[in-house]
Amino acid sequence: MLPTFEQEPAVVSAMTKPLSAVGREDGEETIRLQERLLELGFWVQSTDGIFGLTTRQAVMAAQKYFGLPATSSVDEATAEALSTATTRPLARSDRGTLVEIDKSLQLGFFVIDGVTEWVLNVSTGSEIPYSEPNQNDPEKIEEGDSITDPGLFKVDRERAEGWWDGDLGSIYRPKYFNGGIAVHGSGSIPNYPASHGCVRVSTRAMDWIWEEELMPMGTPVWVHGSIPR
Repeated sequence: MLPTFEQEPAVVSAMTKPLSAVGREDGEETIRLQERLLELGFWVQSTDGIFGLTTRQAVMAAQKYFGLPATSSVDEATAEALSTATTRPLARSDRGTLVEIDKSLQLGFFVIDGVTEWVLNVSTGSEIPYSEPNQNDPEKIEEGDSITDPGLFKVDRERAEGWWDGDLGSIYRPKYFNGGIAVHGSGSIPNYPASHGCVRVSTRAMDWIWEEELMPMGTPVWVHGSIPR
């Protein structure tokens, strides 16, 4: 049975002092940006004023959610959207605890007890067919369609160690939910679908997922939508 769609959005207040268009600059204004991202549920590692990896990823996630160009740089439109928001982002599911992968938005939602708690930037399968040498056995050719299949799955395998050399390249601390398809850390999470079928997040986000036990074994994973064309 698929989740339903009647969740009420959590209310937040618009910012009294709107954010500035900081681009990707470090500083006090970026601390305010990071605090606002966390308030809205777009995860960042810290509020240190440094416009680093997780801040860029959170900004990109917010831009995707608000329908803005996903540049990871805070322009006037992004600053306004974040400053004037009065509700937190919503996944489609409204009950239970699960990870929801929205291929249309290229976002991952963490729903806990029916409440959308966190949103991450993700990159799913490109849906471009591939034929490549196996990274562990170059004489073997791997072929596929780079599709992150829609459906309701659950985490059934995982690797807690760091980087692991998969057949199609290195992946970081994967949580498998559909055969060889996993949510895993990657050094490249662009603003478009780019993987062979897995769901990429940043390595720091993957560490956070493990540390906070957000995807233990058995966690439902709901994949839906169609990739942007």
